[in-house]
Amino acid sequence: MDVSPAMTTRFALTDSHIRRALDQLSQDHAPIQGALSQVGYPAPRRRDHSFGSLARIIIGQQLSTKAAATITTRVEAAAGAELTPSSVQSLSPEVLREAGLSRQKIAYLQALSEAVTSNALPLKELPRLSDDEVESAITGVKGLGRWSAHMYMMFALGRPDVWPSGDLAVRVGFGRIMAWPDRPDEKKVIARGAVFSPHRSALALLCWHFYSEAPL
Repeated sequence: MDVSPAMTTRFALTDSHIRRALDQLSQDHAPIQGALSQVGYPAPRRRDHSFGSLARIIIGQQLSTKAAATITTRVEAAAGAELTPSSVQSLSPEVLREAGLSRQKIAYLQALSEAVTSNALPLKELPRLSDDEVESAITGVKGLGRWSAHMYMMFALGRPDVWPSGDLAVRVGFGRIMAWPDRPDEKKVIARGAVFSPHRSALALLCWHFYSEAPL
């Protein structure tokens, strides 16, 4: 189930927004200014607002980027190149296992298909809901937790103030930007990240960028 552009709201997490947000943060926070000077601006990331994007998040959980891409390609081929609730429901567990999915992820994909088909997850309505409402709707589906909800909110809905504190690379990158001697836990990242609202999505992108690009 893809979503018509007419049903979506404006995608806010664009390249120009990311740069403006980080420029604004750097004016008040020296660590952000230092990180930008060291690694530059992060690139925007964008996914379709669709069932397929949520399905790909499930497929990619706890996998390397390469492994996730390989399995996703196999699942898409088995489904007829497009991931929709009906195409996923048409695939037997055996076919999905042959594509590389674990039994747990098969159950999660089936739960997602059922939730979207029954409108328990009102996919078309998500752009009009608040951040808290979107997170609650997505995490109500078996197999989709806060991390999954945050990824979808940032990259499919373009929400500008999402803080994915459950992501290890965000926590590590944030700790390095802030020059903390030890890796921060999620509680500390949530508390110390609050001051960067309403630009935490851009900051999260910078944290990922700093984690992968800044020399140790």
